[in-house]
Amino acid sequence: MTASEHHIETTSGRISRHADALSVRLRAVAERVFAPTSEKTLRSFSSGEVADIVGISDGYLRQLSLDGLGPSPQLGPSGRRSYTLEQVNELRQYLAVARPKEALKFWPRRRDGDKLQILTVANFKGGSAKTTTSVYLAQGLALEGLRVLTIDLDPQASLSAMFGLQPEFDIGENETIYGAIRYDEERVPMKNVVRRTYFDGISIVPGNLELMEFEHQTPRYMMATRSNPEEIFFRRVATAIREVEDDFDVVVVDCPPQLGFLTMGALNAATGMIVTVHPQMVDVASMSQFLLMTSDLVSVIEDAGGRLDYEFLRFLITRHDPRDVPEQEIVALLRDVFENDVLAATAWKSTAIANAGLTKQSLFELTRGAVGRSVYDRAIESIKAVNGEITDLVFKVWGRS
Repeated sequence: MTASEHHIETTSGRISRHADALSVRLRAVAERVFAPTSEKTLRSFSSGEVADIVGISDGYLRQLSLDGLGPSPQLGPSGRRSYTLEQVNELRQYLAVARPKEALKFWPRRRDGDKLQILTVANFKGGSAKTTTSVYLAQGLALEGLRVLTIDLDPQASLSAMFGLQPEFDIGENETIYGAIRYDEERVPMKNVVRRTYFDGISIVPGNLELMEFEHQTPRYMMATRSNPEEIFFRRVATAIREVEDDFDVVVVDCPPQLGFLTMGALNAATGMIVTVHPQMVDVASMSQFLLMTSDLVSVIEDAGGRLDYEFLRFLITRHDPRDVPEQEIVALLRDVFENDVLAATAWKSTAIANAGLTKQSLFELTRGAVGRSVYDRAIESIKAVNGEITDLVFKVWGRS
């Protein structure tokens, strides 16, 4: 038999074969975790958790329930009360009316004149916990009672996966933000690519490999036409967000790990930027390059007429082990260099967060017993501290400091 009679597999064919095989296997794994007929759901919260989330005492919440005021909790076999997140938001609305002097505390959504906050989470170094930060920030803001839009700009779509969407199977053509910012007649309104999630208060514009089309099409479009300023590529993300801004209080954008056209669009749209950094010297050195390149890109945007007036830019130290001496030294270096632009709270490295992520869940979706009470409490304390600082920055912009 001659060589020509053998089927010679091309490199692209080989890679494609492996991708298909892995995709099939991942689908099987996902179906074991989440049955194909079911959608991801959010657990109920105990009365103690609800009291902590809303900022009232458990005794007061119990009295409301006994008096038939506010939402009616579900009663467990032992008489324990629990509330869905939808009911938590009903409770917030009730309290805002019942205690008008504290209305902003209980129902902190945007008022007239409050500017939509678009928070871009960025760094081009993989492993800096951008997606983890985006997920926990979005969920933390939603637990505060805010309406949150998450936008997945990463073709790898890890953020979408965390919200129960499998990019290969659940996200069709023109269902990412590419559908709302593309250059041809196939473009759709932004509202067409926004979908609600199982987490009350959070909507998502999911991602998948289709996002790469924007990186490919933009240079061709720029060469083929001399467009008007509103058609310039870096304004397209902001323009799309403006179409739905009345529906949200905060937008959280998870950027891809590279400074491409989509990232430039996110930087232009942002009102605030969170740069994640893992406290290892190689990551800090990489971030130095990231900042230099970002500065150059921002200059290009500004020279073309863009305005990047950020309300804040903060560095978030992620996957931090506070007991690691070399890490302590790097954290000290960052605080010395960037001063108050480094968030005081750090996102701790946690087996609880990592283990929850393996099943595409966050700690807000799990009970303390699911991962161990002590590690859960430590991780949640760190997450809440980070979210609290960022939330305070948003509220300060709205004049609520």
